[in-house]
Amino acid sequence: MRILLAIALLLVPARAPAKVLNVEFKFTPFTGDPKNDTVEVVAGAAHVFLNNVPIADQQVEKHEVPVLFEAREIAPAVWVTADSLGPIVRKGKNTIRFVFEPTDPQASYRAQLRWASVVDRAKETHAPGRSTSTNQADEGVEDEAANGKLVMEHEFTADFAVDQPWHHLPPVVSLTDDDRVALGALVSERVEWFKPDFAQVYKALAGTPHVDLNEIRKKKCLEAAHKAGVHVTTVPSTELDYVTSGGPEVVVRAKRGELYPPDQAAFAHIKGDELQTCAGMALARVYPKQLVAVRTPGGTWVVVY
Repeated sequence: MRILLAIALLLVPARAPAKVLNVEFKFTPFTGDPKNDTVEVVAGAAHVFLNNVPIADQQVEKHEVPVLFEAREIAPAVWVTADSLGPIVRKGKNTIRFVFEPTDPQASYRAQLRWASVVDRAKETHAPGRSTSTNQADEGVEDEAANGKLVMEHEFTADFAVDQPWHHLPPVVSLTDDDRVALGALVSERVEWFKPDFAQVYKALAGTPHVDLNEIRKKKCLEAAHKAGVHVTTVPSTELDYVTSGGPEVVVRAKRGELYPPDQAAFAHIKGDELQTCAGMALARVYPKQLVAVRTPGGTWVVVY
């Protein structure tokens, strides 16, 4: 019987390890004691970089947030998921960096950075009178005291990311005047896309994560925005800022304000919250706060994000 049992156990396939689908990061600058039910978020500006590419700038307002669970997890002031960052995420090793500048440059505070992998199946734990289930793994936390500006970063692996050919292009060390003209043209040509039949806008939206292109076409929310008088504009070329990252990516953004200033007055004339939401989401994807471009081996600049 023992021999038969051993053979049977050998025939049972080992359960494959959980597959990582995403990685999420939560950052909060705060004052107060995390042992309490709440702490107070510190006001300031948070800047997020992935692989040295600036990906987000967020104003953080002073307010109370809860402290959750036995782990004393502070509700995030900034929440970033790797799958929302598109092709900037490399297959393999990546580094995310949070830079926080408090409104009061002499402020004393603490900051908490948490990370966790999201996996493809839930992990269950059972204890007397209590059961838990989570699809998170590899959870970690860093807590740091600060005075004034603070930098926190974390290296993570993203085997779920798609290896893009341009990831292997040489880094862009400097830009010529011709480069800046070509990058500026990429910004301005998008303005011309917003006109019937919106073919270029739909093309840009195709394959974009978390975007239901069929639903956008069905609702005709781009058409509704155009009919309501929404116009797409951009800043003059003299107001463009070009940021190199130490890699092939170059970020193009406005020196001040939005790269494509939103037409809020006309947007309010779109009839119905559903159409407004649909149009707003679609236009935000095609006309973001910044464009990320790379230079192909042939010398042509193309937008990758």
